[in-house]
Amino acid sequence: MVTDFWSPIKLSIEIAFVSGFIVLVAGILLGRFMANRSFKGKLLLETVLLLPLVLPPTVIGFLLVIIFGKNSVIGQAIEWVFHQPVMFTWWAAVIASTVVAFPLMYQSVKTGFEAVDQDIENAARVDGASEWQVLLFISIPLALKAIISGGILSFTRALGEFGATLMFAGNLPGKTQTTPLAIYMAMDSGHMDMAWLWVICMMGLSFSLLLCVHMIKT
Repeated sequence: MVTDFWSPIKLSIEIAFVSGFIVLVAGILLGRFMANRSFKGKLLLETVLLLPLVLPPTVIGFLLVIIFGKNSVIGQAIEWVFHQPVMFTWWAAVIASTVVAFPLMYQSVKTGFEAVDQDIENAARVDGASEWQVLLFISIPLALKAIISGGILSFTRALGEFGATLMFAGNLPGKTQTTPLAIYMAMDSGHMDMAWLWVICMMGLSFSLLLCVHMIKT
């Protein structure tokens, strides 16, 4: 019983950490690239990057199935390399969580980089710093609050992902059954005590993470 209770929570945290790391790296790189830059098609690209924020999770799940399914080129390539499809695996849950969490990280990081004084960055370039050195030693430290806030919000969003995960990764106990899926199944089967325990646990964790975001911003 105790194992059954902790298994979805442990799985959710593991998936959220991995997807959080991915969106952290991707968010910093793309946020840095898009901040204070104008080019043709920027508005369209930015709309695409933020689209998962407003799309229904089932739509995201459907698109992931189409993109990574057995009938797609990407899905067939993955199956050829790893000798198994990505759907209904632990990594499918990571992909789904990454897609839905990325917009929060991207928007926060881009805003943070836009607030960095460009004169400081330009001064570092004049002194001979490379673009990577400017990013690592100037831009990131000055935008650190936004980066940490975006990381926490992305982790929280990945932790609570439900719809896209259900469609793309399935609901396999011990493998892809995260806490939101476990809550749904517990309610559906009438195990309200277990559902309440998971709900309280998720609320406490989410509240703590959001409190951290507010403390960082103040």
